[in-house]
Formats: sequence, structure tokens, C-alpha cells
Amino acid sequence: MTSAITKFAHLQIPLKDVADAINNFHDDNIISRGGFGPAYKGQLLWSGKVMKIAARRLDRNLGEGDVEFWTEIIVLSDLQHPNLVSLIGFCDEENEKIIVTMHEAKGSLSQYLNKPSLTWAQRLKISVGVVRALNYLHYDVGHDYGVIHRNINSSMILIGDNYEAKLSGFEISIKQPVKRMDRSSHNM
Repeated sequence: MTSAITKFAHLQIPLKDVADAINNFHDDNIISRGGFGPAYKGQLLWSGKVMKIAARRLDRNLGEGDVEFWTEIIVLSDLQHPNLVSLIGFCDEENEKIIVTMHEAKGSLSQYLNKPSLTWAQRLKISVGVVRALNYLHYDVGHDYGVIHRNINSSMILIGDNYEAKLSGFEISIKQPVKRMDRSSHNM
């Protein structure tokens, strides 16, 4: 993984900066717990500006590790779309592995699905956002590959302030050459 660290060195954030941003991993800053580990909210001074962040801290006891950590960084570092989480960087220091993204959500879809306050118009807007994200991942003409997410569920769909969907959780995704994806979609 040394070559990956070198390639993505411009995205590396010091552990001290991440820890300071999320109040030293204080439980009050936890916004979710998933298969990768806990996610913390905070504010990070980075590149001269203060950003609201979500910092997902790898918990090896949950079964994921280096491969999933680097998969998410590799995939997200090359993608930008309004309906995908935005990677800021990562921390890989002192046996800590943390993925830092913009904190643009007020929760996941799983938290809203059973609430009667979630209107049909909002549900439609969320659905359209997810479709746009998937279309970008599979068919964006700017890339010679497509991304297969492999773990889409209501916990991986984050909801923004205006009920914009943000697809997250790319740790088990795979890249496929576009030609191979085109052939497989015609066989279905």
C-alpha cells in the first residue's frame, strides 16, 4: 500500500488535525455506526477554509480493513457528483485509518423511511438523486470505467438539507472497464 499512500499523498490529513476536528473521537460527535466503524461529525480547517466533515474511523473488529479503506479512497478520489459524498481526504497514521468526507447530510434514508413526515415528493426527489448517482457511476463519459457500488441500501443513502440524496459507502465497490459493463448490461 506504500504506492497508494504516495499516489494519494495530497489527500492525507494528519491525525492530530482530524482528532481536533472531531473533538478527539468524543462519543457526542458520533453521527452513525456502520460496518466500517463509527462516523464522527466535526469542523476541519483545511486548505484555508473551515469545512463541516464526517470522519469514518475504521474499526477492524467489525471485519473490514486495509482493502476496504483503500478501495473507498481510490474510488471517491476520482469521482465528483452532486449525489455522491465528497472526499476531502484520509488519515493513515498510528494504526488509525479514517476517511474524511464533507458532512452534507442530516441522516441516512434508513432514519427517514418510516416517518410519515417524509412526503412522496421528497421520496421521489431522493430516488431521482440515487438514479443520477448510479447513472454517473455506471456510464459517465468522462471515465473509461464504471463503478459497481455493491452495497446500496437505505443506510448508504445520506439525506441532505433539501432532501438531496448522497450515495456513500464505497468500501466494497469495484471498477469495471466501460466496454465490459456495456456487454454485461445487454445480457440482462
